[in-house]
Amino acid sequence: MNKFFTIRESCPCCKTTNSNTLIELGYAESPIKEYLDTWYSYGKMDKEYLNGSNYILKECQECGLVYQNEILNEYSTVKLYNQWIDYEKVIDRVDSNRNIRYYITLVKDLINAMLYLNKLPSELNLLDFGMGFGTWCHLAKGLGCNVYGTEISQTRSDYAKDIKIINWAEIPNYRFDFINIDQVLEHLAEPLETLVYLKKALKPDGLIKIGVPNGWDVKKKLSMWDWETLKGSVNSCNSLEKIQLIKKIWDWEAPAGNGNEYSINSVAPLQHINCFNHDVLVKMAERVGLGPVDVSDKFTTVTHLSLQHRIKKRARTLLKPYYYALTRRKETVKKSTKLFFQNFP
Repeated sequence: MNKFFTIRESCPCCKTTNSNTLIELGYAESPIKEYLDTWYSYGKMDKEYLNGSNYILKECQECGLVYQNEILNEYSTVKLYNQWIDYEKVIDRVDSNRNIRYYITLVKDLINAMLYLNKLPSELNLLDFGMGFGTWCHLAKGLGCNVYGTEISQTRSDYAKDIKIINWAEIPNYRFDFINIDQVLEHLAEPLETLVYLKKALKPDGLIKIGVPNGWDVKKKLSMWDWETLKGSVNSCNSLEKIQLIKKIWDWEAPAGNGNEYSINSVAPLQHINCFNHDVLVKMAERVGLGPVDVSDKFTTVTHLSLQHRIKKRARTLLKPYYYALTRRKETVKKSTKLFFQNFP
């Protein structure tokens, strides 16, 4: 390992040292090197940043978290998010994967949270921790909420100049009704400590929404690849074939999933350093005094439906608990990594 990386000696969610290694590959070797070359502005990443460091996935035997053992240190992480990432590719990917349903889902989550808290938008102070390009912030602001955001990348912050941006040190000076942490915790070296810190700025009975890539079947997906053979296969490909193969492995064009059964984007090198599932999220939240709550289905649009559709929708609502209990409840829970937690005083 070189000076630009650091080793996590224990699980970042439960702090135990009981873990086993799932995979180990060199960052400067195939197929990791080709992935970095495809996804990042690789020319800006001097070889000294990678030589001697390894992509190591470990699984905690206590809480079940899958995490990267060697990660970029604080200095290198800043370079990653401000210099190495090719933001033209990021923006193209974001634009191609966001349809009208994406925005409807964000708005429904916001309104469901407001109804659960039983407060008017003007009475709500909201924080988007790791706001990215500010999409969630702009939607919340449009609904009339008092919105704040944080973001490590200056490039992304520049897209949200009309949002009140605060830094890490300022967060405890505020008290928020709702904190949004969407697609963030998988990137952080210390997710547990971060959650503890954010909870200090949460009002009693306030809500935290956590959304992360789902890693419930990551071990199965890792086993689908013959990594030793793959090293030679990548080296023998031409440039176009390499790009197609790397896309198939890491699925960087569609991180939320596009039906690619082989994708292991949830453990993408350098960025997705924590791979959560439903149970891990609940255990971590409960460690800091947050309890899972169901805020769904508070908001409906039944007034715009025909009488027949209203009856069907009402029947589905009444029968859903029994349906899940008898059929898909276990599977649904296992795959759910968008959860709301409440700060119970």
